[in-house]
Amino acid sequence: MKLSRIGRVSMALVVSVAMGLGMTACGGGTIGFMWVLGTQYNQIAGFKIDDFTGNLTAIPHSPFTSGGANPVSIVVKPGGRFVYVVNKGGGNGPAAGLPCGTAGSISEFSVGGQGILTFQQCFQSQGTTPVWAANDSTGNFLYVLDQVAKDAICDSTLPGFSSTSCYGSITVFSIDPNTGRLTLVLNQQVKAQGNTGLQQTYFAVGQTPTMMAVSGGCLFTLNTADQTVSPYAVGTAGQLTFTTTQKFNSGAVTPTSIIAGGSGIYITDAGAPNQNSPGQVLPYTVGAATCSLNTITGGAVANIAPAANPVYSLVEKKTSTHLYVLNQSTTDTTNPNSSISAFTIQTNSTLQELSDPGNNPYTVGAGPVCMAEDPSNQYVYTSNGDGTVTGKQISTLGQLSDLRRGSKFTATGQATCLAISGNVD
Repeated sequence: MKLSRIGRVSMALVVSVAMGLGMTACGGGTIGFMWVLGTQYNQIAGFKIDDFTGNLTAIPHSPFTSGGANPVSIVVKPGGRFVYVVNKGGGNGPAAGLPCGTAGSISEFSVGGQGILTFQQCFQSQGTTPVWAANDSTGNFLYVLDQVAKDAICDSTLPGFSSTSCYGSITVFSIDPNTGRLTLVLNQQVKAQGNTGLQQTYFAVGQTPTMMAVSGGCLFTLNTADQTVSPYAVGTAGQLTFTTTQKFNSGAVTPTSIIAGGSGIYITDAGAPNQNSPGQVLPYTVGAATCSLNTITGGAVANIAPAANPVYSLVEKKTSTHLYVLNQSTTDTTNPNSSISAFTIQTNSTLQELSDPGNNPYTVGAGPVCMAEDPSNQYVYTSNGDGTVTGKQISTLGQLSDLRRGSKFTATGQATCLAISGNVD
């Protein structure tokens, strides 16, 4: 049957609108944008996430420069208009064309149509070796974690630190809602070193911190030098205040990550080195008044064999009843692989292996580093050191399965962390 001229025009308009919304006959439209860091070439791979299949397609002009050397952490400001990348500095990638140079830095990007990133400017944290970043609960402040505080001073006058402690630090920035520009927030409780009369430019934490977790009005850093956690209460105007206890024992032998999810805090532990151990997961509840970590009776749970070397975890947001743990290796030397272990979070906050015989733990790409959930809470993705992204679909019972059209996507070399935004307001 032939279409009339009006019919053909109407059909063309429908197709045009569908394409503008990112829809196809085989997909359900774009529900989010993903950005994956890679240290090999100091790049950011960008993807659009398909609603119907979870499939990833490259954003135009991807990959983008990371702005600095050795990108390791990425944060999206709520609303999706701005993205911040923490560049650890150093690394083996090319230095040419990096506007922030090869020292540690924070790169700001604006997000345009179809998730295209446009570099804006560089910022510096107040320590050395920045490794992690996080938003506060309002999205008005950005926290940047440095492994060594400014000037690497060892100081016994700070609460919770001995004269032999060279501590790490958090730099706090306020975020301009219109430009995304970062402005340093001074520590109003502590004076700077050297009788300058000025306020300190950072907030001290424990030795060799590697990661932060924000839970409501509390912030926690994981300090790997002494297996501790430093707690801060988040105050007004971006101020951080030490609680009654300046450090908590993490309970881990080799702590590798700390994340907040649901009403809990979860720490992954790789276990004793060279013991071919699956490691464990340590769940805690948070004492909101004091930002304390409260142990749970029967809380620590062994990882699911043969998974080993857990490095990251995630609580799915739809029901907050499932915890996924990312593992870089296995105790099975005859069939080495990386995987995701899945647990059910019980009503008493303890963890139980999710029932999915023969499948749990679930195989992912080699050397996974980070994990994120899509905005519709249908899919979970891992960024893998082999330069790929693995996607999995989440069932109503929490089991994971491969995406309908393949679960492996090429990102950028030596991928580190990833971030996902659902929209751009």
